[in-house]
Amino acid sequence: MISFEPKDLSTGKLHSYLLSAVAPRPIAFASTIDKDGNPNLSPFSFFNVFSANPPIMIFSPARRVRDNTVKHTLENVEAIKEVVINVVNYDMVHQASLSSTEYAKGVNEFDKAGLTMLASDVVKPFRVAESPIQFECKVNDVIKLGTEGGAGNLVICEVVKFHITEEVLDDNQVINQEKLDLVARAGGSYYNRAKKGFFEIPKPLSTLGIGVDAMPEEIKNSMVLTGNDLGMLGNVEELPNQKEIDAFITTVSEHYPNIKNMSHHQKHSIARNYLSYGDVSSAWKLLLS
Repeated sequence: MISFEPKDLSTGKLHSYLLSAVAPRPIAFASTIDKDGNPNLSPFSFFNVFSANPPIMIFSPARRVRDNTVKHTLENVEAIKEVVINVVNYDMVHQASLSSTEYAKGVNEFDKAGLTMLASDVVKPFRVAESPIQFECKVNDVIKLGTEGGAGNLVICEVVKFHITEEVLDDNQVINQEKLDLVARAGGSYYNRAKKGFFEIPKPLSTLGIGVDAMPEEIKNSMVLTGNDLGMLGNVEELPNQKEIDAFITTVSEHYPNIKNMSHHQKHSIARNYLSYGDVSSAWKLLLS
């Protein structure tokens, strides 16, 4: 075996080993608000449930390894001691990934990820309507584990009310794990779908994806494209230009001779096929043709 002492590794290398070794990890999709009432939404995989009486969950927004800055979520729970922890299932995993983009303070990640804000009953932060289970929590404490990049901050949350969609409950009101279809995080770009195993999602662009809110209305409100599809489409730095679109149409016209006269529904269906292979570029060129 190869052995290491943490002090001999860079923080980035140690961080990578830890995330790949301790996996899969459940995801806390944390919704908070700042002191001015602006919503924020971000996923965290340093997360679990630690007590049932009282009902306690803990997640940890770590200081960034890159530059030792802190995340908006941490600033928010220190200012407004409330949070909603939403679970992430497979149907929304690309949107959750997109929301982890480091958008500027005050940017609403609900809008960027194409997710719906749902008013909470007890706390101020919004719930994610698309999440099958949502925990409204008060923040009992924030424990700082260090001051350098990579240091965690344990946000100790007490559940004051929670909501479960009936679609994931059986006749005895027990959660059916297969219907819930949770996903978890692993190392690198890997996620784990609880009932099917590992898959990859490209990490959000450091240059900032355009987000779902910047899409044309007929795409954003598509009856064909799913939330995951929109999440993939939103993780591009810019849309293709007309020259690129025209070149694409010329290339695929042999397979789709009526491509210029296709309905939105037809284009969206073919675009979904491109997205199923991870070909976001072709999907965008088709959608914008």
